[in-house]
Amino acid sequence: MSNLTDNPQSNYAKKRYIFYSILTCIALILPFIRIGGNHFFLLSFDKKQLHLLFNSFDTQELYLMPFVLIIFFLTIFFLTTLGGRVWCGWSCPQTIFRVIYRDLIQTKILKLHKNINNKQKPIDGQNFKKFLGVAIWSVLACLAAANFLWFFVPPEDFISYVKNSGEHKFLMGIWFFITAFIIFDVVWLAEKFCVYICPYARIQSVMFDDDTIQVIYDERRGGKIYDKNIKLWKKPPEPENECTGCEACVKICPTHIDIRKGMQLDCINCLECVDACSKVMGKLGKKTLIDWTSDNSLKSGKKVNYFRFRTIAYIVVIGIAAVILAFMSTKKEYMLLNINRTSELYKITKSNRVENAYTFLFQNTDNKEHAYYFDINNTNIKIDRPKDEIVLKAGAKKKVVVVLSSNIINFDKSGNKPVSININAYAKDDKKRVNINRETIFVYPDK
Repeated sequence: MSNLTDNPQSNYAKKRYIFYSILTCIALILPFIRIGGNHFFLLSFDKKQLHLLFNSFDTQELYLMPFVLIIFFLTIFFLTTLGGRVWCGWSCPQTIFRVIYRDLIQTKILKLHKNINNKQKPIDGQNFKKFLGVAIWSVLACLAAANFLWFFVPPEDFISYVKNSGEHKFLMGIWFFITAFIIFDVVWLAEKFCVYICPYARIQSVMFDDDTIQVIYDERRGGKIYDKNIKLWKKPPEPENECTGCEACVKICPTHIDIRKGMQLDCINCLECVDACSKVMGKLGKKTLIDWTSDNSLKSGKKVNYFRFRTIAYIVVIGIAAVILAFMSTKKEYMLLNINRTSELYKITKSNRVENAYTFLFQNTDNKEHAYYFDINNTNIKIDRPKDEIVLKAGAKKKVVVVLSSNIINFDKSGNKPVSININAYAKDDKKRVNINRETIFVYPDK
C-alpha cells in the first residue's frame, strides 16, 4: 500500500515552495546585479532610461518597449494555453504572498491554524497573535514594495533617497502606498482578489482547449458527476465510486471551491486539492482522483499533447518577437544628437561670410565619460564654434550653440537656397563605436 511520500502526485506543495523560494531570491537579488553599470531590467523615470539585458537605452530609444510587452503578454498567453492558470498557482506574487502570510507566518510560526489542511475554518480568538502576524507581514510588505520599486528606481539610488527622505517625499509616498496596498490585499482581501478582482481569471478560459493542463477531478472514478445546469449530482453510467466523501479537497482549497464540480474560474491551480486527495487515496493504495492533466489525456490515458497548433504558433510568434528585439537592441546609439536651427535664417559678417546658428543637444547614452566633437561633409563650410570638445559624463546631456560659416562667394546666388549638409558627431576617444550622422541645412542669401 502506497503512502503520501510514495505517491508522486503528493509533492506539489514542496515543489511550489521550492519554486517560490527561487523566484523570491531572483526578485530580491536581480536589481543589485549590474554589468557595465547596467541592470537586467530597469525602467527609470528619474534618469529617463530603460535597462534591458544589461544594456541601457534612453527614452528616445523606447521603441524597444513594445517588443518587451509583446513578449511578456504572449508568454502569459502561451503558458495559459499550455498549463492553464499555472501563472496563478506558481508565479503570481499574490499567491506567493498569501502562502508566506497564511502558511508560514500564521501557521508555522504563530500556530494560529491548528490544521493547515482546513482553510475553510476561520481563526478564533488569539488577537495578540493575529496582530503580531500582521506586524510581521507589514515588515515583509515594506520590503516587497521596495523590491518592486527597485525595477524603476535602482537600489543604489533608492537607498540614497531613503536616507534623504525629506527631499524625496513623492517616492516615499509611493512606497508607503504600495506597502499599505500589499498589507490590505494579503491580510483582508486574500483570495477574494483572485476570485473577484483579478481580470486574468475572466480571460483565461477562452485560451483553454481540451489539451490544456488543468486541475481535473476524475468524475467516473469518483462515482458521481455534478451537472452545472441543474446544480445537482448525478451518477455516471458505470460508477466506480472510489471517492470516500472526506471532502479533504474542499477543505484545503484557498478559494473555497469544490473541484469535484468541474473547472471553475475561481481555481488558481495551486494543486493543494491534488496533494490532499493523493494523501487520502494513497492510504487506500489508489491513485488520486484529482490530477493536474488535460481533459483528453484523462479520457484517453495517453500523455498530454504539449505540442499542438496553438502552442507551436505561440512559440513561433514569441521567437520572432525575441529575434526582432535582439536585432533592434544591437542598433543602440551610444550618443544622441538633436539639431535645431535658430529662428534667424543667417547672418552676414563684416568679413563677408555667411553664418548659420544651431542648437546641438548632445547626450551621452554610454556608461562612461566621452569627449565629443563633429565634422561636416561640405568643405566650404567651417566650424566657428565651439572650438573645444564637449565632455559629458555617462548619461549626461548638454546644449551647445554651434555656429557654422562660409564665404558668400562659395554658393550659387539664386536666392535663399538651403544646402543640405551632413553632421558626423563622434566620441574623440572612441570614434569607431560612438559615431552618428545627422542631416540639417545651411542657408545662404540671394544675390
